Amino acid sequence: MYSLEDLLHLMARLRDPQYGCPWDIKQSYATIVPYTLEEAYEVADAIERGDFQHLQGELGDLLFQVVYYSQLAREEGRFEFEGVVDSITRKLIRRHPHVFPTGDLYAPVDTPRLTEEQVKHRWEEIKAQERAEKAGAPEQLSLLDDVPHALPALARSAKLQKRAAGVGFDWPEALPVLDKVREELDEVLQAMAGDDKAAVAEEVGDLLFSVVNLARHLKVDPENALRGANGKFERRFRFIEQALRDTHRPIEDCTLEELDALWGEAKRQEKNLPSCG
Repeated sequence: MYSLEDLLHLMARLRDPQYGCPWDIKQSYATIVPYTLEEAYEVADAIERGDFQHLQGELGDLLFQVVYYSQLAREEGRFEFEGVVDSITRKLIRRHPHVFPTGDLYAPVDTPRLTEEQVKHRWEEIKAQERAEKAGAPEQLSLLDDVPHALPALARSAKLQKRAAGVGFDWPEALPVLDKVREELDEVLQAMAGDDKAAVAEEVGDLLFSVVNLARHLKVDPENALRGANGKFERRFRFIEQALRDTHRPIEDCTLEELDALWGEAKRQEKNLPSCG
């Protein structure tokens, strides 16, 4: 079987200025980013669907992205792949003092086992210390500094809220958050009445932010929840399309009432309920 060294050699060959691949040679950090995001989502999709037969391949595609960035950095004299491995290993040793109390990767553990809550608390303390060390101006340090802007907006909302909640800026339970969702929905309705598109967009954003907050309080990952809702919509819409193909009817010729009836049938079949027809 090929090894990691083989993959690194392959990457260098692809980027060889004289004999490499023309497409690979012209790529940059920025042009590769969309592929990295796509590959990460394909890994998530394979796991979500339980498609472990193809997960190995998807993980390989994602690993190749790391190798690609490392090759670009190597060419510019910034760092090499070995440095990437070294930095993440050091970071994980530092963030797991309960597993590596002496900082030695191979030293045996002889400290008491911590609870999950203690581990989370210690993890946040260590990350806060790392943020402080990174800050050029400590007086401008924020808990939110290292929440990546490139995250999907839904996931970033949850991360921002979690950071703020860590210092007590949070409701103690879910019910007040639900009241906030209702309040934001009312504000959307008010903005709609005013026919101000910018105001509507702002209020819809506030509503989405509140719904993410509710999901967080209910211990529901909003990104995964929405992915599940997307999948459910796809299944039901495909059911409608197939039902219309079976009756040789174009979907464009159907009324909304007819489509809604087929949607209801799709829901009933998913739940194994008897048809009303």
